[in-house]
Amino acid sequence: MITDKLNQFIDRQAFHPDIFGMFVNPFYFARKGLHESISSLADKITGRTLDVGCGQKPYEKLFGSSCYVGLEIDSPENRENKKADFFYDGGRFHFQDGEFDSVVVNEVFEHVFNPAQFLMEIHRVLKSDGMLLMTVPFCWDEHEQPYDFARYSSFGLKATVEQHGFQIVTHIKSMNDIRAIFQMLNAYIYKISVMSISNPYLNLLANLMFIAPFTLLGALLGKILPQNDDFYLDNIILAQKRDVLK
Repeated sequence: MITDKLNQFIDRQAFHPDIFGMFVNPFYFARKGLHESISSLADKITGRTLDVGCGQKPYEKLFGSSCYVGLEIDSPENRENKKADFFYDGGRFHFQDGEFDSVVVNEVFEHVFNPAQFLMEIHRVLKSDGMLLMTVPFCWDEHEQPYDFARYSSFGLKATVEQHGFQIVTHIKSMNDIRAIFQMLNAYIYKISVMSISNPYLNLLANLMFIAPFTLLGALLGKILPQNDDFYLDNIILAQKRDVLK
């Protein structure tokens, strides 16, 4: 019973961190920035929505979607562990043209080896004036190896999205201050020490001892030191489909 409640608490803090997340989530700043940014744009994601690379659909409840469909790469691991409704081979989405009002792509684009085809598929399945909400890391370590293919600056991401039939409506740079540095430090510590600890209690203790102090210090300095729009963790864009491609 205690273990179940602890796991539920940690799962909640993983993607929707509050102040307690500073003590249990090694990726607190990254996930806090994503949650706040996505929440601020969530009211634009309505109607029938496709979540590409949906994972566990962590942000589904933020959106006012009448129908929320998850899509994942077809693999035995994904079929067992992901909350996807449909699976595909990494090429064409198995949906009709203009089938969706909105598309969500959360921390997936860096894992796409064929970005042009990927964006064209999103464009195809969206209705006219449909909305795309996409988050893409800028400063982050290699992850989900070997399927980590790119990092996008704000300029590179904007150009790529606009070249494939979208107009940027809103562009947010999350954690554009000293907290980005502390998040990278915590990610380093996590990978060399905490990640290998499978026991949930020891893992929590390691987070408290080795990561939480830097999180607290980063949060304090983030309130004091100035922002820097050239150094940040994630790009969050809201874009609208144009019917005529460039």
